[in-house]
Amino acid sequence: MSQVRVQPTADAIRAGARAIRRRNVEIVNAAGLGHIGGDLSAADILATLYLGVLNVDPDQPDDPERDRYIQSKGHASGVLYTTLAAAGFIPDSLLDTYMADGSPLNGHPDRNKVPGVETNTGPLGHGLPVAVGTAIAAKLDASPRRTYVLCGDGELQEGSNWEAIMAAGHRGLDNLVAIIDRNGLQQGARTEATNALDPLDAKFAAFGWAVRTVDGHDIDELLATFRAAPFERGRPSCVIAHTRKGRGVSFIEDRVEWHHKVPSAEQTAQAIEELSE
Repeated sequence: MSQVRVQPTADAIRAGARAIRRRNVEIVNAAGLGHIGGDLSAADILATLYLGVLNVDPDQPDDPERDRYIQSKGHASGVLYTTLAAAGFIPDSLLDTYMADGSPLNGHPDRNKVPGVETNTGPLGHGLPVAVGTAIAAKLDASPRRTYVLCGDGELQEGSNWEAIMAAGHRGLDNLVAIIDRNGLQQGARTEATNALDPLDAKFAAFGWAVRTVDGHDIDELLATFRAAPFERGRPSCVIAHTRKGRGVSFIEDRVEWHHKVPSAEQTAQAIEELSE
């Protein structure tokens, strides 16, 4: 790729993540729609990837040698769009059209409408299988490009994911990094009450993956972990990122009802104040 990137500091990424969260709260409030809890839990992960890790260029979004980022938890489109704006793929002003009639910024991301979106996601269990395919393609091309995919933890109850996990381990896709947004909540309940996932690290390891568990809100730890991939040659990498749904907003954090809920004008003002501290 032609662009030479200057690696930002962890402090700069932290500031970027706070700005992404604030903008996210604004657009969800304005639209009256969104998945704000899951957006906020993933903001540090996306900020770290786009501002400090991914080999991507907003001026060449279709460069064949770019890294691929796939957001399997496509319902958290708000944080993807705000991150793409922060990274220069789309103008910030476009965020004001989020969910509006005719806007390219749909509730689920569409690669035909938004630069930087690699594949359409929304139906859970689709993103990881697609990511396995892009990683296989890079191997066939003898390309150094990598694929990163973000999955929700509740999403791992979909069987298609485990077929993909098994295939990736079998093929030794060490150019693939799966990140699990492990906030412990899904729509309507806690994951462990719905269909227990733990021990999640042991499950991935049993399928041939190299696994690391991190604090999904610690930018320094996220940076070091992503930059260390592949964790083992010949094995795909899994990052289990422990997060809090609604991170950074006191009345949203770890509250199951905020999977779909939209903040009022007063709540939005309070959230932005808390996210500015």
